[in-house]
Amino acid sequence: MEIPFIFGKIAMGENFTDREEETHQLENNFNSCINTIIISPRRWGKSSLVHKAAKLAERNNPRLKVCYIDLLNVLNVEEFYILYATEIIKATSSKWEEFIGNAKKFLSSLIPKVSMSALPGEEISLSFDIERLRLNPDEVLDLPEKIAVDKGYTIAVCIDEFQKVAEWKDSNYLQGKFRSKWQFHQHVGYCLFGSKRHMMMEIFTDSSKPFYRFGDLIFLKKIPRANMIEFIQERFKETHKQISEPIANLIVSYVNDHPYYCQQLAQLSWLRTQEICDERIVKEAHKSLVEQLSLLFTNLTEDLTVQQLNYLKALLNGEKGISSTETMARYGISSATSVNRSKKELIRRDILDNIEGNVQFLDPVYEYWLKHTFFKIPYFGE
Repeated sequence: MEIPFIFGKIAMGENFTDREEETHQLENNFNSCINTIIISPRRWGKSSLVHKAAKLAERNNPRLKVCYIDLLNVLNVEEFYILYATEIIKATSSKWEEFIGNAKKFLSSLIPKVSMSALPGEEISLSFDIERLRLNPDEVLDLPEKIAVDKGYTIAVCIDEFQKVAEWKDSNYLQGKFRSKWQFHQHVGYCLFGSKRHMMMEIFTDSSKPFYRFGDLIFLKKIPRANMIEFIQERFKETHKQISEPIANLIVSYVNDHPYYCQQLAQLSWLRTQEICDERIVKEAHKSLVEQLSLLFTNLTEDLTVQQLNYLKALLNGEKGISSTETMARYGISSATSVNRSKKELIRRDILDNIEGNVQFLDPVYEYWLKHTFFKIPYFGE
């Protein structure tokens, strides 16, 4: 029997739940060449949303071409230009011969070299003389607009892990360079998103940065609990198993409505269920999930300073005024400056985030592990 819950990969078809409003908005933006920035904590379903909207948009508009570019392993701007050019031409070419023709036609001054991998799938790639590329990057940056005009296409360029550009040499200059070209493209829309929320916020909401007000800003929220509960119940039912609304709610509650963990904990619960999922099964599944991740959490915690750990312990105990003299003394925090320094560093490391004025853990399972396994703060719910 096929497992009905998906995590760790793009959720497609029946595995994709809710996000109807955002999907419709994004599909319209693709068709209208409106630039879009998607910001949310990691593993909240940004990539699944983009792929869902893109599939719908392409199905309803045969002249729309969607190009996906992932910057996760791109270390510098030269690698970016090569990947960008390769993926743009792939997305607008239906066969090998057309890929070669488009590369020569639209990148002529860079004298591109085209190669095909001998591995299964016949992966096509481009290469350029680096010095030529450095002298004339505009030819690459303008590539989608040139192809769109020439072929009568509308092109949506979707770039994942876009925050990586902030790590490259001369980042502000490069961001300014990208925007100076992309903002004038009339037949291309850019969808930029990434997994580090605080860095994406800095790039797109800081008025001193080049990409400030570059496009339609979507702050992705958690899937409403009622929708997630309904989704879990439906997936159980489709596989001839049962789960009541209160027990499905328990799954969602354990992971604080986190979309990725909702799917993972639902899967672990489903695997343990013969016919009817109950509270005991969900608790066992949650315990297993925490244990699975304990080594990862241990390694993460070992890299934290004593002051950072003291700050986290105060936060987990629900302390509101952590900078107060009394609270700092109780938790061994050296100063108010240390509080601010710890918070800033923990946000930079994507352990915490400041969402709508509230400092929160981004990973609810790590929060649970840190509280009940590492600090051993009593939990009265079990």
